[in-house]
Amino acid sequence: MSIHVSAFRWVPPFAQGYVRDLRVRWALEEAGIPYEATLIDPKVQKSDDYRNWQPFGQVPAYRDGDVEIFESGAIVLHIAWKSEALAPRDEAGRARVTTWVIAALNSIEPQVQNLVQLDVFHAGEAWTVERRPQAEAALNKRLSALSTWLGGRDYLEDRFTAGDLMMTTVLRELVDSGILERFPNLDAYRRRCEARPAFARALEAQLRPFRENEPKDLVTPA
Repeated sequence: MSIHVSAFRWVPPFAQGYVRDLRVRWALEEAGIPYEATLIDPKVQKSDDYRNWQPFGQVPAYRDGDVEIFESGAIVLHIAWKSEALAPRDEAGRARVTTWVIAALNSIEPQVQNLVQLDVFHAGEAWTVERRPQAEAALNKRLSALSTWLGGRDYLEDRFTAGDLMMTTVLRELVDSGILERFPNLDAYRRRCEARPAFARALEAQLRPFRENEPKDLVTPA
């Protein structure tokens, strides 16, 4: 059975290129593993069939005939264990990859999302004026620690792994805020990872259905 990955048929422009099936698509592209995207819409998202696959109605969900899982971090790690392109074969190396995947999801992403929530989903609301400096300070603390670890390295360890893949998808959400520019080595690291051909293929694969299924009555801001 071929690999199937769930993804949205269409999302608003601000979310395009950032939906988390991108992480799984990128991992599969790095590993050279073919897959099919199962595109869903809000109706499918709420259905019992889909909730049996992904209990929270989110994307991505993954199945390959033997395994059926959800959550992007779990899926990326599952793919990484199949391919040396994403993780070394030795136990110690795999443990480091797991560590960095979890660090991206637990230590960095929550602080990033706190800021994204303020700037995107609650933009203009009065309460965000007092909350934003606190969220930004917490984020800067985590980014500073990550920047110190990375130093002059090209990657988090001695080569590109699934940990870099996951960390990059988290960091790129900060580009529009300008915060990443305060940490030149992190911004260069993000650019370096995004320059990989597998990332370009994964991004295009996500964006293509959005272009094909764009609502006819969508109003584009001037």
